[in-house]
Amino acid sequence: MPPRNRPAARIPMTTTRHTGRAWGLGLAAGGLVPWLLLLLSVVPAVAGAARLATVAAGQASAADDRFLAAPLPVTLHILAVVPFSMLGAFQFAPGLRKYRWHRLAGRLLAPLGLIGALTGLWMAHFYPWPTGDGTALYIMRLLVGVAMAASIVRGVAALRRRDYATHGAWMVRGYALGMGAGTQVLTHLPWFAFVGTPGETSRAFLMASGWMINCAIAEWAIRRSGGSRPAVASA
Repeated sequence: MPPRNRPAARIPMTTTRHTGRAWGLGLAAGGLVPWLLLLLSVVPAVAGAARLATVAAGQASAADDRFLAAPLPVTLHILAVVPFSMLGAFQFAPGLRKYRWHRLAGRLLAPLGLIGALTGLWMAHFYPWPTGDGTALYIMRLLVGVAMAASIVRGVAALRRRDYATHGAWMVRGYALGMGAGTQVLTHLPWFAFVGTPGETSRAFLMASGWMINCAIAEWAIRRSGGSRPAVASA
């Protein structure tokens, strides 16, 4: 008798879900996420480009003349964080993960993020404080810079171990901290509109709110996608 046809083996649903979770950090709102992140980065990018142009021309405003004595750190910072924020937005596009985009862009984003974090630390410590800054905001800038650099380093280290879920989680955290300037535009606008120019305490609160909002959303996305559970890929 001819052998009976055996049903095709089914891939366990748990395996499919686990793989999707390891790579699904950008699925919180589908393909809309990259465009929202890109939109969030527009104002800081435009402001950074304008600042870079005035510093390069030696015609900085009163708020930016503190950069003229040592323009290299702020130049490197802007040249790093603008592509980091914009290019990084498309790392959350689910469709692009099927191609080499994610890997090739990541090779640029990790060093760009580190340059942004390290130059941010230099700027916070060595440049004169701008009007409205105080000790609390100075400490926050240092903590955020260290946390961003550490997140990227841990993300790269996890990638070298092929621990893709942990890699994704730490890179999302680093990106969220690096995008603080975009969210801080949103936290400052209502204050300017209804209260006026923030003082030292209120400015520190508004800046901290931007970072905290980003971190909260990042942790929600990581846990929603299961990124908090490391999944080491086989060799």
